[in-house]
Amino acid sequence: MDKSFRAGVLLFVGLALFATGIALDAVLAIANWPRVVAGAGALAALAGGFGLRAELVSFVQRRRGEITLFTIGVIGILLCLAWLSVRFPWRADMTEGGKYSLSKSTLTMLDQLDRPVQVTFFADPMMRETVDLYRLMAARTPKITVEVFDPTISPAQARLMGVQFAGTAVLRSEGRKVLVNGPNETDIANGILRVSRAATQRICFLDGHGEPDPFSMESHDHTESDAGHSHGLGSKLMVHEVHGMAKARDALETMSYTVEKVSLMQSGTSLDKCAVMVVAGPRTPLLPGEVQAVRAFINTGGNALFMLDPFVVTGLEPVIRELGVILDNDLVIDDASHFWADPSSPAVTDYNRHQITRDLPLSFFPGARSLTPTAERVPNTSAMPLVNSSKRAYGETTPDRAEYDEGKDIPGPLTIMAVITRHFDSYDIADAATGAKPAPDSAAKDTSTSAAAGAKPKSKSRIVVVGDSDFATNSFFHIMGNGNLFLNTINFLAAQENLIGIEPRTFDTPRVNLTNSQMKGTFFLSVILIPALLALVGMVVWWRQR
Repeated sequence: MDKSFRAGVLLFVGLALFATGIALDAVLAIANWPRVVAGAGALAALAGGFGLRAELVSFVQRRRGEITLFTIGVIGILLCLAWLSVRFPWRADMTEGGKYSLSKSTLTMLDQLDRPVQVTFFADPMMRETVDLYRLMAARTPKITVEVFDPTISPAQARLMGVQFAGTAVLRSEGRKVLVNGPNETDIANGILRVSRAATQRICFLDGHGEPDPFSMESHDHTESDAGHSHGLGSKLMVHEVHGMAKARDALETMSYTVEKVSLMQSGTSLDKCAVMVVAGPRTPLLPGEVQAVRAFINTGGNALFMLDPFVVTGLEPVIRELGVILDNDLVIDDASHFWADPSSPAVTDYNRHQITRDLPLSFFPGARSLTPTAERVPNTSAMPLVNSSKRAYGETTPDRAEYDEGKDIPGPLTIMAVITRHFDSYDIADAATGAKPAPDSAAKDTSTSAAAGAKPKSKSRIVVVGDSDFATNSFFHIMGNGNLFLNTINFLAAQENLIGIEPRTFDTPRVNLTNSQMKGTFFLSVILIPALLALVGMVVWWRQR
């Protein structure tokens, strides 16, 4: 065995021992003997390399040496780039819908966060995307700190937090704690909102008049006609045993609201603790005492959402008129812009500018009545149209036909949704309860007397009136912008504008919608014409080569 062969074996064994020692030292950090093995391997490799110095110099001077050095240099550059990417991370989301970036609404919420939130997330190695979401939010604002643990590696930490499974995040802020189990951005953002808010607001749904049940997952009240399912003309009401708005209620609870049903027919029921009162499509008229309770709630600074369907007398018409809006007894027919093939379901994409309609996609209203401002402006009250139909729409005043009668039906464009703001001066709670206007000198009354009488110190109330309730029921809440419109309205009424827009993100698969003629043309082009041309070219080539 010659000297060069022995030096080569020594070099190979030395490099193997050095690599083994380094690997064992990384795994067994508490032991010192792997470092001894690595040191011995390094000495053996140096000795072997010294014995092969002549061969190595000859090898480097040839073409192979240049290739080897070039390869080593490229590997070194790649290793440097990898180290820099870990030391200075940088992200580029190249997806069309921004799937791996935070939404604009989440970024707005994080920028408006006013309390620190500590996040402890228990994740396994398969939850990398969720971990990235938490770290993106922490990178956006210093008010969020994130710790990540693997419950299988740190079981004591998981037991201390009361966590049993991977995928659970514990959010803490000023003594409050919220558990988040959802992996998507909406669940995380709304969890941060819940834990950072000091109080939970109550949303009260009026009950007892056939309204959609906010605790029911059944489909909405709908109508049937001889032509089939319809929400407009020539139809009759089909009442389910249970029907509801559970999707809307679940979205509200996700955003840290408390939802409950309120029946004003029961003695002792009060609306005082309600941040927002929702009257969603009553099918029977309210009793005079209930109407008076609703009027008193509004006149004492309460916020309300009225969703009142066409051709239904609710008893609330005088209350709405006192706010400067008239509920027209009609059905909006829009031949120019409607959902699917139903002209009695007007669709809207162009809204008046308002916080509620900010970045709102298409919404539609399956069977809606129009709203008209009163002839005279109501003092201290401003009404603003929010959602309008197209100019070609009209209000059909006859329930069983759809044909415009000039002088009888209402020409478009028509208002479907309006926002009302009412400002208050000091007045007695008795005047507010009766709906009477305060005397001219009531503002000069002793404030202590008004406070003793139970007057609320609210300066204004917000009211939204919609000529339809179906758009927020289970069947239509999740379609297009209907759910966003409902949630934005509640957030505006509850004076929680920072919540507007925090709704589930959807990433639709790109699709192309073709008309019947376009589909026929595509079929003829791709299946018949192009293959026929290719066949013809092939036959010509074959004929010329014969």
